[in-house]
Amino acid sequence: MAGCGNPADKVPKADVSSNTNGSTAESAVSPTGGATRVYAFGPENSSIEFVGSKVTGKHNGGFKKFSGQLKADGDKLASTGNKVEIDTTSLWADNEKLTGHLKSPDFFNVAQFPTATFETTEIKPNGTNSTVTGNLTLHGITKQISFPATIKVSPESVDTDAEFSINRMDFDIKFAGMPNDLIRKDVKLKLKVKAVPAKA
Repeated sequence: MAGCGNPADKVPKADVSSNTNGSTAESAVSPTGGATRVYAFGPENSSIEFVGSKVTGKHNGGFKKFSGQLKADGDKLASTGNKVEIDTTSLWADNEKLTGHLKSPDFFNVAQFPTATFETTEIKPNGTNSTVTGNLTLHGITKQISFPATIKVSPESVDTDAEFSINRMDFDIKFAGMPNDLIRKDVKLKLKVKAVPAKA
């Protein structure tokens, strides 16, 4: 019987480093000299989802509660000051039993680590895409990651789409699964953000 293909093989793999950059929004400087615009997003118009797989199949999941902000200078996203905070207790999966297991200490351990965060330290245009670099804190571990994204900035919104994979072992999520049905290390992430001007 043919096994399930790995969805993470079909997307770019994020570069993960133990180095982190302490840049904050307060240290950001507008390269255009113009006013920085602030945008906000949440689950009402954006999504943070993942696809995990094992030998015999795959499962979709994501988070129902998160909030974030983006900062733009002119028609470009600022390198710093873009951040999201995720309520990991809002995790969902396409199987109720799996949802409970993913919240347990075997995986995300949401009771001990109820929040995950990501904050950018650099955004570098790269042809039609951009390379986003920032500090991801997940499962109590902070590492610098870089991944490709499509970013469109206008006065009305900032639209960002990204699909890439991370190795869950880098964040000490090591549950292996059944010996005859091992869970793969690489997890596909799907980010779709539509941020709108933040209210003053």
